[in-house]
Amino acid sequence: MTLKSRITLAFLCLVFGISAQNMQEGFTYLETGKYAKAEDFFQEVLKEHPTNKTARLCYGRAIGLNGNSEAAYALFTNLLADYPNDFEVKLNYAESLLWNNNFSEAKTYYKGLVKEEPKSFAALLGFANTLSNLKTYEEALEMVNKALEVSPGNPNALTSKKYIYLGYAYQNQQAQQYEKAETLLLTNLELFEDDKDSLLNLANLYLIWNQLDRAESTYHKLAQQPEHNTVALNGLALVAHLNGKEKKALELSTTAYNSLSSTAAPTVVQQTTERYAQALIWNKKFNAAQTLIDSLITKYPNQNWVLALRATLNIYKSNFKASLNDYNQILVNDSTSFDGNLGKANALKALGQTEGAYTAAENTLTFYDDQKDAVNFIKQLDQSFTPTLESKVAHTFDNGDNQAFSFDQSVNVPLSTKLALLGNYNYRTTKNTVTDNSATSNNLSLGVSYKLIPSITFKGTAGLSSAKAESANYTQLLTDISFGIKSFKLQSLEVGYKRQIESFNADLLDREIVQNNYYANYNLATNFNLGWFTQLMYTSQNDGNSRQLLFTSLYYNLLPKPSLKAGINYQHITFEDQVPSIYFSPEKFNAVELFVNIIKDEAAAKPKTWFYNATAAFGYQFIEDDPKQSTYRLQGAFGYRFSERSLLNVYGTRSNIASATAAGFTFTEIGLRFKWMFLKKKLFQRD
Repeated sequence: MTLKSRITLAFLCLVFGISAQNMQEGFTYLETGKYAKAEDFFQEVLKEHPTNKTARLCYGRAIGLNGNSEAAYALFTNLLADYPNDFEVKLNYAESLLWNNNFSEAKTYYKGLVKEEPKSFAALLGFANTLSNLKTYEEALEMVNKALEVSPGNPNALTSKKYIYLGYAYQNQQAQQYEKAETLLLTNLELFEDDKDSLLNLANLYLIWNQLDRAESTYHKLAQQPEHNTVALNGLALVAHLNGKEKKALELSTTAYNSLSSTAAPTVVQQTTERYAQALIWNKKFNAAQTLIDSLITKYPNQNWVLALRATLNIYKSNFKASLNDYNQILVNDSTSFDGNLGKANALKALGQTEGAYTAAENTLTFYDDQKDAVNFIKQLDQSFTPTLESKVAHTFDNGDNQAFSFDQSVNVPLSTKLALLGNYNYRTTKNTVTDNSATSNNLSLGVSYKLIPSITFKGTAGLSSAKAESANYTQLLTDISFGIKSFKLQSLEVGYKRQIESFNADLLDREIVQNNYYANYNLATNFNLGWFTQLMYTSQNDGNSRQLLFTSLYYNLLPKPSLKAGINYQHITFEDQVPSIYFSPEKFNAVELFVNIIKDEAAAKPKTWFYNATAAFGYQFIEDDPKQSTYRLQGAFGYRFSERSLLNVYGTRSNIASATAAGFTFTEIGLRFKWMFLKKKLFQRD
């Protein structure tokens, strides 16, 4: 509530030359907020009595409260020149400074008025509101309390006090002083029991603070007020969404949307419609959401809140270019729009336009200081370009009496948003416990990753493999070159070439088998939870043999959080030559399996929380013309994120699928993995 509605006319309009009765009609217009009629009334009075101070005061108030603040300021400036010692004129002049947002000047002026008349309620309240506008809330509270000492229980002063507390709490919320903000809002609720604004601000604080249970409790308290039930349901739907309970969110939002009546406030109608559309999107009911948004576009063309809904829908459908167009239009309408700026940042990030994403997020902060979502967006981008070290140690064994221990160290050092240096070192020692044959290998490679254009990334590494085996010591060249392509919506393609040494066991290392792998990986996602992954690979070996491999997986996403999917895998392998005494090399191999996979993603895990993934698969394999054999595959990982910069997990695999190892054996692997951002921030500065 503004100062305009807080100060009564009792101390403003004194009669000089005209009776109060003659101007009572105009006073009533001012007191009841009919400022246009008051303006006309006192304008007529001034035609007959142009020098009457009361009429001039009231006319100045009428035009100021009716929106013509500059004219009111000019009028009160002239009045002050005519009556430099009149306290009532000074009060009105001070208020005109507020109307024109001259808060710094108003502060100085009100300070003088309070010194002149320490018990003036109007001066004290005006000073409190001035300080509130300047966001010096502690002083504002001191002044409004003094005003309440002069006029105990005054409704205008109490309203000012409420909004000072709300502003003070918001200031602390922005500074992430959440406990202080909570204390201020709870104090406000003690003063103004069950106040809607205080409850909504408290619930919003809990949302930002990620205290979702407290937010839900606060919305339930608001829902006890029938007139605010719809607003509370909108909040409860958001809490359900943040808890990953999308069906509940839609249920709550549908109840709120269906409860709207023709008498509902326009802001409530907009908020409720917006939440309902969002709930449809969260539940991937895209056709229903599209129908609703299309109707809103027709009813409210070019309105930012509707454009933001359509942009959100397109983000969820991976129509990032269409989403970007809507965010750009929002910014044409309002360059300060939070949804427009941060939404644009997210769309550009999804399109691989990292520099633009940074710029849009930084632009958000020029309008919204320290806004948490924008700060976190930039922080996450920075972390994606922070140098990272990943270490693994593993122990592998199979039913062919082979054992191996390995250590793997990878490093990624981004030098810009496009270029990163890559490095890898791998040590592996393997032994057959029956033949006592052993071998070791040391692999070292260096390379780069470079984003050629937003949709194409090149990765290339080269290095050496040094092996020591029973009958041979040798060094071979290693290389891995690939292009990652995301040119089409919901599709990705990777094509590449990889040269490696077959190092599964000591016998194979001793034979110095070099593999040249040419591969293509294709992934297709859909908006209806179905996914398809396919890998094609051709391998030529220096022993004259070659292999062709096809792997394809069709799966369905059952749940989003944690991610739960189930599907079917099919694998086909054929070798040109069959050398079963050396390595698994059938003329034809086919395997089919059903699998289920659950993931709590490590990337989404918050500091000091656990993450995990597990896969169970069962099926059949067909080797040559032999009878079918049952197969199983069990994989899992369980880890803990210590901070935003480090995590640790154990992992394991057991499988009896013949193609899982070069020797065709049932094998088991257990390991430990540590990932660490070894620098606190990215190395480069953006222009």
